[in-house]
Amino acid sequence: MLDVISLSAGYGKKTVARDISFSVAPGEILTMIGQNGSGKSTVLKTLAGLLPPLSGEIRVDGRPVSAMTRGERAKAVSGLFTERPKTDLLTCRELVESGRYPHTGAFGLLGEADKRAADEAMRLTETGSLASALFTELSDGQRQRVMLARAVCREPKVLLLDEPTSFLDIHYKLTFLELLDRLRKERGLAVVMSLHETELAAKISDTVLLIKDGRCEAIGTPDTLLSRDRLREHFDLSAELADKYLG
Repeated sequence: MLDVISLSAGYGKKTVARDISFSVAPGEILTMIGQNGSGKSTVLKTLAGLLPPLSGEIRVDGRPVSAMTRGERAKAVSGLFTERPKTDLLTCRELVESGRYPHTGAFGLLGEADKRAADEAMRLTETGSLASALFTELSDGQRQRVMLARAVCREPKVLLLDEPTSFLDIHYKLTFLELLDRLRKERGLAVVMSLHETELAAKISDTVLLIKDGRCEAIGTPDTLLSRDRLREHFDLSAELADKYLG
């Protein structure tokens, strides 16, 4: 569903990540693991079209995104990033419906299909009971589920998530990842995300990409890449710290 080929990404002339390649099939999750500043968010923003690629190619369902219109790309790829949209006085239902913008045309009028998509997205994310609540009044965990509903409402083929469990307590972290696991299977989504919690990544990911200093250090299964010794090497940990906290 998603093929990334020798991608280099950055800001202007500054390259942050280079020569990144991977593929994600429908229903699979690829998780990027790396230190802060390693290039994870830059790669995700480039996949989402928020930044232009410096080189390389991105394909969705075999088609280069460079050959897509902005509307076509927006329908195919949806994301949940750390930045929050301006939501003053917006209800959760209105925020979820805003995810339909690639489908609604120039005037942004919701048709019956758009309303059904919003209903289904809120059902899948168990946010229907929050429909009339103001987004600003929600807890962090509730907000994250509503933002996921907004991303799913677009009915994308590829879902991008940048540290989706940040600032959530363990209850909401696990609830969110369980929801994501169910969504990718039911919808056949190709998911690419970044996570700091390696123990959670080991449970939910099909593939792990270790990124360090803007380069792909390794790509493989969680069992192979999230072992104590591999993480110690990747994060430059002393043997004492690795023994104490990684087991």
